[in-house]
Amino acid sequence: MSDIHGFYDDMIKMHEQIAFADEDTLIFAGDYIDRGSQSFEMLKWIESNPKNVIFLRGNHDEEFAYSIDLMYGILSQNECSESSLDDTKLIYELLRQLSLKQGNGVNFFDHYGTIRELIEKQGVTLEVLKRWADRIRNMAFFYRLEVSGKQIVVVHAGYIESLAGVDTDDTFDTLEDFYLYARDDAYIYGGLEHGIVVAGHTPTTLEEELPYNDGNVYKSYDEEMDCTFYDIDCGCASRNRRSNAKLACLRLDDEKIFYV
Repeated sequence: MSDIHGFYDDMIKMHEQIAFADEDTLIFAGDYIDRGSQSFEMLKWIESNPKNVIFLRGNHDEEFAYSIDLMYGILSQNECSESSLDDTKLIYELLRQLSLKQGNGVNFFDHYGTIRELIEKQGVTLEVLKRWADRIRNMAFFYRLEVSGKQIVVVHAGYIESLAGVDTDDTFDTLEDFYLYARDDAYIYGGLEHGIVVAGHTPTTLEEELPYNDGNVYKSYDEEMDCTFYDIDCGCASRNRRSNAKLACLRLDDEKIFYV
């Protein structure tokens, strides 16, 4: 599964539909927060370390952790307490004002207002936020496994073995940037030779994007690499605006797809 984006209830419905059991393993390809109204529930659930669940990092999770790092940097320079809600609010507001003054800086600090909601509506302190950010930092960027003799990589945006000599449309300074942010490049330049790449990041509801499939899981095959691509981000985050948006789950054993 991928790109839950704060739709915790839908994720639980999917658990029920697939009858997730102790003998199963569930892999999440990132972006647990932002856009939806239940980022708090998602973060609490992740912190509970649910059994047989592998969490990978998405760009929204990475950006959340980066914003918390900025807040913690302010804390360390001032006589503030990480367990104080008032101090947490003070530090947040200071950084928000600094971001606004820098113009495009607002794009990097709590762009979706998730941290603000966690603080104001849930009373979450910087101590808790830092704990969640640390949990995200411990998430891998991709997960590789073998199913029925087939090599599979699950990643948030795209997978590529090396950026050396690759002239991508966008600029990726590191492999990690590709894992988190690749869109068309994931299919044009990325892939796993003789394998399967399962990713999310780019909703299949967007007609202007390569993996468009009217809100259904997108599947393509690269004959040169002998690689099958799946995009399982079916736009759950936009379900309040798009009638074709949904949450998807791909079962790797037989490549069956489930929707909520």
